[in-house]
Amino acid sequence: MTERLDIDTGEEVLFERVGDHIALVTLNRPDTHNAVNGSITRLLGDFVRQIESDPSIRVAILAGRGKTFCAGLDLRVLADGAVDSVTPPGAGFAGFVYAPKSKPWIAAVHGGAFGGGMELALACDMIVAGENAAFALPEVKRGLIAGAGGCHRITRVLPRALAIEMVLTGERMSASRAYELGLANRLVPAGQEVAAALDLARAIAANAPTSVRETLRLTRYAADRDETEVLAVQEQAIATVVASPNIAEGARAFIEKRAPRWVD
Repeated sequence: MTERLDIDTGEEVLFERVGDHIALVTLNRPDTHNAVNGSITRLLGDFVRQIESDPSIRVAILAGRGKTFCAGLDLRVLADGAVDSVTPPGAGFAGFVYAPKSKPWIAAVHGGAFGGGMELALACDMIVAGENAAFALPEVKRGLIAGAGGCHRITRVLPRALAIEMVLTGERMSASRAYELGLANRLVPAGQEVAAALDLARAIAANAPTSVRETLRLTRYAADRDETEVLAVQEQAIATVVASPNIAEGARAFIEKRAPRWVD
């Protein structure tokens, strides 16, 4: 029988300990499709630090409750001018995308991973996708930019032309296509995402912890060795986008359920 401990069902992010060595972290704002707000950011950041500091936890899984893994940033946060509440220094969007993580993370994606939600998945090391899942970086449709790692991390998992198409059109990619292209490690029946992620986590947790940690560190370094330079360019791009009136217009149009009126 699977052992689960430390369940707190009253918060917007849940923490469960599965067996001895696996942590399951679940976004819990199903009524907003797990859109990221300040509360999710605070709790998710706390759990990342808790997992990092606990030597008995060897693998972590990020999942979401409800119909959607994560719809990204709650645009009401943007409309209220409270972006700082979801981008803590040193950790980035949702307290997660750039947070130091020495242990492997698996995203268990169902429904949709859109915008910042896809950036959360890309900030994990592996993705298990349900057959009903979809992925998108639609920021350009809202006058924004996929500036939480989306624009540069997507090029590390998709062929260049397809990565560019994804970020410039903002269109969705199906789970089957994502699996075919290597964005997802596993494609499973809808509803089996967490179970499949747990199977993968157990296979990893059974190995020598030091070997796993150092192998992951080396593999990440090989894949991400230019990320520091990329982040500098990303910050310039974000500054340009933030200075445009389109960023406020995109949020207003979304809230008012109308087509945006862009300016050049």
